[in-house]
Amino acid sequence: MMTRLYVSAAVLALGAQGALAQDLKFPIGEGAFNWDSYKAFDEATNLEGQTLTIFGPWRGEDQVLVEVMLAYFTAASGVKVNYSSSENYEQQIVIDAQAGSPPDIAILPQPGLIADLVKRGFVTPLGEDTQKWLAENYAAGDSWVGLGSYAGPDGTKALYAFPYKIDVKSLVWYSPENFEDAGYEVPQTMEELKALTEQIVADGGTPWCIGLGSGGATGWPATDWVEDLMLRTQPADVYDRWTTNELAFNSPEVVGAIEDFGWFAKNDAFVAGGAAAVASTDFRDSPKGLFNSPPQCYLHHQASFIPSFFPEGTVVGQDADFFYFPAYAGKDLGKPVLGAGTLAFITQDTPAARAFIEWLKTPIAHEVWMAQKSFLTPLKTVNADLYGDPTMKKMGDILLNATTFRFDGSDLMPGSVGAGSFWTGMVDFVGGKSAQEVADAIQASWPK
Repeated sequence: MMTRLYVSAAVLALGAQGALAQDLKFPIGEGAFNWDSYKAFDEATNLEGQTLTIFGPWRGEDQVLVEVMLAYFTAASGVKVNYSSSENYEQQIVIDAQAGSPPDIAILPQPGLIADLVKRGFVTPLGEDTQKWLAENYAAGDSWVGLGSYAGPDGTKALYAFPYKIDVKSLVWYSPENFEDAGYEVPQTMEELKALTEQIVADGGTPWCIGLGSGGATGWPATDWVEDLMLRTQPADVYDRWTTNELAFNSPEVVGAIEDFGWFAKNDAFVAGGAAAVASTDFRDSPKGLFNSPPQCYLHHQASFIPSFFPEGTVVGQDADFFYFPAYAGKDLGKPVLGAGTLAFITQDTPAARAFIEWLKTPIAHEVWMAQKSFLTPLKTVNADLYGDPTMKKMGDILLNATTFRFDGSDLMPGSVGAGSFWTGMVDFVGGKSAQEVADAIQASWPK
C-alpha cells in the first residue's frame, strides 16, 4: 500500500485508550532520512485492516516518542497499532502469557525474564534470516545475536528477541573547562586513564567522584564498574560464563576485576572524601563535585542518564562532556561496551507481528526516534547525523565503534545476587573487606 509522500492527514490508532489522530512528525520524503527503506517496506507490506497489540516499558514522555515511530509503521503497513504499558509491566506480561492472552509483540529490558518466557514456550523464534540480518547489520553483530538468543522449551538455542533502543554505560564524565585549565587530555586507553588518575593527584587534585548510595539499592553503581572492568580484563565469553555462574563469582578472573575497581575506589587520594565516603555518598550527588570551583574531582564513571542529576543549567557538550571508558591497550580485547536496552519479541505469531519485526530492520524505524531524543542504535545503515542532539550522536558513535556489546551483568544474574548480594558485597568491599572475601560471600549466595 503506497502511502502519500505528504501525510498531513494521516490518522493513526495508537494507545490502549483508542484512536489518536496525529500527523506524522517528519513528512515522508523530506529531510535526510532513509526514505528508500520506508518506501521498500511500504511496497512490500499490505496488511490494511489488521491490528497489532504491543506491550512495552515506555510510559509518559517515552510513550509519546515510541508512538511517533509506530505512526510510520501504521502508515506504511496499514496495521492499526494498540500500544500499552503498565507500571508493573514485568509482572503483567507474565500474568498475560500464563492466562493465554498475551500481546502480539512484547518489549522488555530484562533478558533474564525473556529467557524464562522462552523456556516456557510463550515466545516465537524469529528465524535464521533475522539472526543473520542482526549479525551483519548491527555493529558488534554477534553480540546482539547472543543477547537475543535463548534456549527454547526443548533446550535448543535460537534467536527469539530483537534488540531495539539501547543504553550505554561505559562512560566517564568530566568538565572540559577543568581539563583545559589543568592541561589534561582525554585518555584513549585504560593505561592512560590510570596515569591521568595519578597525575591529577601529583598536581594536588582529586581524580574521582564515586558514590554508591541509593537507599535500599546502595551498591549498584559499583556493579557497573566491575562489569566494565570484567570486559576490559577478560574475553567476552568469560563475562558470559560469569553472569550464569558457569564461572564462579569467586574465580580469579572476577576477583581481579573487583580488585581493579578497588584500585580506583579504595585509594583515599583518588576519591573525593576518601575511600570511606564512597559507600555513603549518594550516586545522585556524586557527580556534583565535577562542577565545584575549585573542582572537588575531575572524573566520574556513570551511564548516559547521569546528566539528569547535574546542577541545573549544566549544558552537556559545554559544561560537561564524556568519553568512552577505555580498554587496556595491552590486553587486545577490542572496544567492549557495557550497556542495557530493550528487546522486542513475538508472543502471538500473526502476520502483523512478523511485519513489525521486519519494520525494526529498516533504518527509518530507528531514524524517526533518533531525530527526537533518548534513543541509541547499533544499526550501521542509519544516518548518524539525524541524532537529535550531539550528545546522543557521540554515544551512538561509541555503539557503532564497539567490537563487543554486553548487557549489564547484574541484570542477567538471579535477582538475589544481581540486585542483592552483589550490591551489598560491593559496599563491604569499599568498606574494607578483601575482593576474595566479598567474592566468596557472593558465590555462597548464588541460588543452588
